[in-house]
Amino acid sequence: MKIQKLKSIPANLLAILISAAMFVPVYLLFVNSLKSEVESKAMGAELPNQILLENYRTVIEQGKLGIAFANSMLYASGATILVVIFATTAAFALSRNRSPRNRFLYFFITMGIAMPINYVTLTKVMQATHLINTVWGIMILYAATKIPFGVFLIYAFIESIPREIDEAAIIDGCGPLQLFFTIIFPLLTPAWVTTAILSFLDFWSEFVLPLYFLQSSAKWPMTLAVYNFFGMFESKWNLVSADIVLTVLPVVIVYLLGQRYIISGMTTGAVKG
Repeated sequence: MKIQKLKSIPANLLAILISAAMFVPVYLLFVNSLKSEVESKAMGAELPNQILLENYRTVIEQGKLGIAFANSMLYASGATILVVIFATTAAFALSRNRSPRNRFLYFFITMGIAMPINYVTLTKVMQATHLINTVWGIMILYAATKIPFGVFLIYAFIESIPREIDEAAIIDGCGPLQLFFTIIFPLLTPAWVTTAILSFLDFWSEFVLPLYFLQSSAKWPMTLAVYNFFGMFESKWNLVSADIVLTVLPVVIVYLLGQRYIISGMTTGAVKG
């Protein structure tokens, strides 16, 4: 037992060093967001002589982060709901009906995980559908980038659910929609919650799509608001740091709250298999 503990020491030390290295940038941002403009120019790790919480108020007011936060929450939440609905239903239909056509559709959809985005063609499509600079347009774009991943993840999980459950529900009088939403969907909770959390985190940090397809600054999400704020106050590192902290904070909170669901999704799928 002691030998095993000694062997685990190098791995634990490595994990501690990696964790510390990842924590350092967050610590520097947080500490410098509380400093004065002069103190923050060095971006040092020392604590501030005086804690200036008004830096955050200045950022929220001058950077218009209230509107940007609401926009980001709307885009990320709406797109996540679309991903969950379409990915779960598509994965269920393709998994339960293994015809050659459905297998082709499955591989065609999941190819979207690796295929790059052709922005020229995408711009033409957005113009033809009048979705440029619209809330629905950006949510649909966000969702389209993550549905392939959602189908891939949920498809594998559905395979672990016995078909006998479907047959028993049909014998009891369940229709297709009732079967899916009352029986199958709750059983898929670890898979679709994992998909939802990972999708939300990616949508929140998305930069390129809103930069190309949102022309109005009133519709900008947090990522573009930070970019614009940095352009205006690039010499004031205390305000820039506070801006970044406010942008990153929701992502950290969502991840910490959803971490157990991600782990649950992985372990449940492994046990069921």
